Amino acid sequence: MRIVGGAHRGRKLVAPDGAATRPTSERVREALFDILGGRIAGAAFGDLYAGTGGVGMEALSRGVGSCIFVEKGGPALSALKHNLGLLAVGHRGRVLAMDVARALDLLDEEGAALDICFCDPPYADGRWPLLLAGMGARKLIVPGGLLVVEHAVKTPPVCPAGMAQGRSYKYGDTGLVVFEKRGLGD
Repeated sequence: MRIVGGAHRGRKLVAPDGAATRPTSERVREALFDILGGRIAGAAFGDLYAGTGGVGMEALSRGVGSCIFVEKGGPALSALKHNLGLLAVGHRGRVLAMDVARALDLLDEEGAALDICFCDPPYADGRWPLLLAGMGARKLIVPGGLLVVEHAVKTPPVCPAGMAQGRSYKYGDTGLVVFEKRGLGD
């Protein structure tokens, strides 16, 4: 796995052996950042279910101001921390080594605000649709901010209340859907 764009383009990232992690492919990461365009410059970015951190590392390489990585799995978490050090971007990254639901509660309590949040849940985990449904009610994503969800094409997510659904994209069996957080008056 390697960074496909930005300041660290071509740099290789480490990932644990086996199928326990399911890194977002280079093709999908490149498409994601084409979709986001200029919105990433200086943005506060969140990488939920971060795995080895490939999407967040890509975001840091391409100029986001900061990135919060949420990952609880041992081998993936070790690789994520190694990758932050490898790219020397640890000062712009924060790792929350915990379950995503717990991390979201913590970030809400802290008053954290993200411009862009990327969510790549385990496709077979039946809890993520409930977690996603509550994202619009949280203050974590700023009004006008984006939530991008990676999903299996056969099971697209439902638009969370408080968000507007944008475009959907397909890359083989992988889909991306973009939601925008509505403002107070929307």
